Amino acid sequence: MVYRTWIKYTVVQMADIWDRWQGGESLNSIGRLFDRHSSSIFGLLAPTGGIRPPPRQRSRLALTLAEREEISRGIACGLSLRAVAAQQGRSPSTISRELRRNGGYDNYRATQADQRAWDRAHRSKRCKLACNRSLCQAVATKLRLQWSPQQIAGWLKREYPEDESHQVSHETIYKSLFIQARGVLKKELQQLRTRRAIRRSKHASLKEYGPGQILNMVSIRERPASVEDRAVPGHWEGDLIAGSNNSYIATLVERHTRYVMLAKVKNKDTESVVSALIKQSKKLPDELYKSLTWDRGKELADHQRFTLATDIKVYFCDPSSPWQRGSNENTNGLLRQYFPKGSDLSVHSQAKLNAVARRLNESSA
Repeated sequence: MVYRTWIKYTVVQMADIWDRWQGGESLNSIGRLFDRHSSSIFGLLAPTGGIRPPPRQRSRLALTLAEREEISRGIACGLSLRAVAAQQGRSPSTISRELRRNGGYDNYRATQADQRAWDRAHRSKRCKLACNRSLCQAVATKLRLQWSPQQIAGWLKREYPEDESHQVSHETIYKSLFIQARGVLKKELQQLRTRRAIRRSKHASLKEYGPGQILNMVSIRERPASVEDRAVPGHWEGDLIAGSNNSYIATLVERHTRYVMLAKVKNKDTESVVSALIKQSKKLPDELYKSLTWDRGKELADHQRFTLATDIKVYFCDPSSPWQRGSNENTNGLLRQYFPKGSDLSVHSQAKLNAVARRLNESSA
């Protein structure tokens, strides 16, 4: 399957996406940061199987652009290949191959030759499993028996202790499974115990990806009808908006009046978020804060502590149903004019957040 994404990301944005993925953030979390669906982020990561490509760099043995410029000048002056090679401290055969690949003696251009060399170096390289058929078959057989790559790598070391050509690391096996350009073990991918389409970061919490992670959650379907029809004030919708450097702001919207409150949070962990929400709840009379409807993010995993401290009931939306917190989603969109995507939200004080909330409340009054 070929994954395509029509959205252009800058080098800095791509680096940020990979940093967050390697740090254990979910596709949904990264997508929210860039205001994109999780499938858009998946399309970026899928071609390399969720494994970050190494930064491209030139071989120390390759000709540099400066050397190619000197070759071009030498040719323009009518020097022989041996004379040009002597100037550069290179073998005459190196200069000869360089000219033959890039237009010959009469049509050689340094800049074009350098770009062609860079493009040629980008072609995919055959991995160890692709070059060793018997080793690949041994690995595939064990994968069909549902051995993990770590178990297979260990078994190969014990089975062939003196033969490195029949040994392979578990990382190489993972790359051969997940990276599309290799395709050596694509049929065996479905044999992995996790059955994942791309590789997860080792920092990713198992809770974040497993089903039913939040204990004792109360579904939005159990929320009273009086909350649903917005007839009674005191029922809120909430979520986090994300910024760079793992910065977040908790956003709260009252369903009846569309009144907005913003809370500064230190981090996305449930301890920080719940503590910030408890502190924010103390600013309102009890009758004006009766329930809170939240997305299924792990930041509210400790919802029971919040309810115990505030006597405010918490309801969780259905999976992938942001429309169930429509007022909050709409407000989060409006907030981006004050807190642009990709900006560091930690620089804003609680006083600044209060001022922004007040401006939104006054404009909607």
